[in-house]
Amino acid sequence: MPPFKDTFQDRVGQAAEAKRKALEKLRSRPPVDEAVAAARQEASRQREARAEEKRAAKAEKAKAAEGARTAANEKAADAAAEAASAPPPPTEAERKAARDARYAARKSRK
Repeated sequence: MPPFKDTFQDRVGQAAEAKRKALEKLRSRPPVDEAVAAARQEASRQREARAEEKRAAKAEKAKAAEGARTAANEKAADAAAEAASAPPPPTEAERKAARDARYAARKSRK
């Protein structure tokens, strides 16, 4: 095990050595081929175009669903308005009078 009595100068030297090795490793990488880079960019553009088409289709679908929902709400509102404009149900007295009239009509036929 290395001793823990490293001085500041030792640590600075080790950091500089690590930095130098990292730079050498970076410089030793082969350069990027232009054809490969162009192919990657084209693939990226195609991916983005597909994503844009997908977003547009989703927006169109949402717009259609919103239109259908609006139409359904209008239809429900029309039905509610029609139900509200219907005559009110007969009162108890009106129902009794109609029942008595039917009874009287039956009695008069006999």
